Amino acid sequence: MKKTIFITGASSGIGKATAQLFHSKGWNVVATMRKPNHETELKTDSRLLIIELDVQDKMSIENAVRLTLNSFGKIDVLLNNAGYGAFGPLEAGSDVQIRRQYDVNFFGVIDCIKAILPHFKKNNFGTIINITSIGGLLTIPLFGVYNSSKFALEGLSEGLWYDLKPFGIKVKVIEPGGIKTDFAGRSLDSFNIENFNEYHNLSEKVIKKFTDPKYSTNFSSPQLVANVIYKAATDGKSTLRYLAGKDAKLFWFIRRWFGYKIQMKLVKKYFGI
Repeated sequence: MKKTIFITGASSGIGKATAQLFHSKGWNVVATMRKPNHETELKTDSRLLIIELDVQDKMSIENAVRLTLNSFGKIDVLLNNAGYGAFGPLEAGSDVQIRRQYDVNFFGVIDCIKAILPHFKKNNFGTIINITSIGGLLTIPLFGVYNSSKFALEGLSEGLWYDLKPFGIKVKVIEPGGIKTDFAGRSLDSFNIENFNEYHNLSEKVIKKFTDPKYSTNFSSPQLVANVIYKAATDGKSTLRYLAGKDAKLFWFIRRWFGYKIQMKLVKKYFGI
C-alpha cells in the first residue's frame, strides 16, 4: 500500500516542492491550500489530491482529513508547512496582525495535529513534521513576532516528541534558513511604520538583505528543503531536528558552540546595524 503525505500550504514554495518530490517518489500526496482553484502546476491524478484547507478554519481541516481518508484510507505523514512572516517593530503591529501570526503559524498547526492524531493513534503509527525555521532557534531584527511564533512551535514539537512516542508517532521539525521563495513578497505581512519613523532605517537595511540578489546567494531552494523533509519522513529515525541550508547550519553552529552573544553580534554585523 502506497504511503500518503498530507501537506498544508502546498500552493507555493516549500509546500509545492515537497508535493512534487513525494509524488515523484511514488507517494500519495494530498496538497492542501486556501485557493485550490488558483492552482495551475499541480495536477490531480490517482495519487495526488488538491483540497481546500485554511488552517484558521477547523471545519476545513476536518473536511480535508476526511476526504483524504476516504480517498487513500490512511495518512502516514502530516507536514505542517502553511505559514507566513509578520515583519516590523512590535508596537507597529495591530492586535489583529499579531494574533493572526499565531493563529496561522501556531494554533493552525495545533488544529491540524489534533484532527489527525486519532487516526495516527488508532494505527499506532504516523509522523508529524512541522516546518519551523532557523528563526525558531534564534531571532533577527524586526521579525520578533514571527520568530516567537516559531519558537513556540519548536517548544510544542519537542513536547509532542515525548508525549506521542508511546503511540508509535514520530515528531520532527525542519529548520530552514533563508529560502529563495516569495517570503519577502506575498508571504510577508509588513506592519505599518508610517508613524514610527525611528524604525525606517533599520527596516530598509533588513529588507535590503532579503531582496537584494547578491545577499541571497546563500539562500536555499524550496527543492533543497523538500529533500530534507523527504529524509525526515523516510529515515526511520527518532531525530527531532533537521537543519536545512548552509546558512541555517552555520548560524546554529555559531550559536551552539560560541554562544548567543557572538551569534547576535554577527547578526548585527550582517544587517549593518
